[in-house]
Amino acid sequence: MSTQTYHTHGKVYLVGAGPGDPDLITVKGAGVLKKADVIVYDRLANPELLAMTSDRSEHLYVGKRPDKPSVSQSQINRILVAKAREGKVVARLKGGDPFVFGRGGEECEALKAANISFEVVPGISSALAAPAFAGIPVTHRKVARSFTVVTGHTVRNADTFANWEHLVNADTLVILMGVKSLPKIAETLTRLGRPSDTPVSVIQQATYPSQQTVLGTLETIAEEAESLSPPATIVIGELAAKSSELAWFNSKTGESVQQETISNSRPRAQFAG
Repeated sequence: MSTQTYHTHGKVYLVGAGPGDPDLITVKGAGVLKKADVIVYDRLANPELLAMTSDRSEHLYVGKRPDKPSVSQSQINRILVAKAREGKVVARLKGGDPFVFGRGGEECEALKAANISFEVVPGISSALAAPAFAGIPVTHRKVARSFTVVTGHTVRNADTFANWEHLVNADTLVILMGVKSLPKIAETLTRLGRPSDTPVSVIQQATYPSQQTVLGTLETIAEEAESLSPPATIVIGELAAKSSELAWFNSKTGESVQQETISNSRPRAQFAG
């Protein structure tokens, strides 16, 4: 049994903010925000969640912006440690789930090394929420018995598509942080043997009023989704085509209506977008 001793006066909670819609934060996550002394939050955490915090709480923005100067991960680690050592309860608010491509593991390692007590509050990952809000089940007894989640961006960009051979036969492939690499993703999977007519859906700004879904195939999706920008989630596999059949989310009302899905092989239909 571990005999690790922690400082008793401060604690860090790594809280998953969910995919965007503030209503999708967990009850426990909302409770942590209400009691925290310091909120250290990311770019993809909906700012509306800050309304749940105490009036006395300190808010520190540490979001990373693509290709722009941002707070480094080592700086974020130092902030978490320093605030906890001041005796503060710190909520590290991260988009999606802290342990799904959220660097939560790195932050926990830094906290443990500094003898800081911490707790992880899981959140709803966009790997699940984005397909769901586009009407795409990631598994289906008759179609897909499993799904695989990967990143389209790595620390060393040259390694992003290393060892993708094992992904060719994935029933449903969900790719986060990959919209900028979509042409390369489609080319790589096709070259490795995935049929070029495999359905692909790209969901931009999932769960937000600006949500849009683009449907195509590995052959056409790079062109079809050219206008989309991050954050976006890519779904590849037979179930991706369900976005033209099961879409339920009206971003403006939340009622069951069709959303705008763009497809090169189908006439444009009215979906919630």
